[in-house]
Amino acid sequence: MAWFILFVAGLMEIGWAIGLKYTDGFSRLVPSVLTLAAMAASILLLGWALKTLPIGTAYAVWTGIGAVGTALLGIVLLGEPATAMRLACIGLIVAGIAGLKFVT
Repeated sequence: MAWFILFVAGLMEIGWAIGLKYTDGFSRLVPSVLTLAAMAASILLLGWALKTLPIGTAYAVWTGIGAVGTALLGIVLLGEPATAMRLACIGLIVAGIAGLKFVT
């Protein structure tokens, strides 16, 4: 269950990171409220997962999910470049996340 909670926390991490782009410096109310809610949910869920999981593993997985998801959504939603090297680096992060899950 802790891994599922950590995964959802990672999804919230993606949500707030992408949400920041749509807040226009926190000048737009709805995107700002949603972004702040995703931030709070992400931290609360991470804290909950840490009751069971080791901090180093959980934090690395949480930030990894956020980094991979944000990078991919940047490509899909925001037209950021999808170069081979960039995708390979994203793949390395995914491999690291999977490796940490495997050994924990």
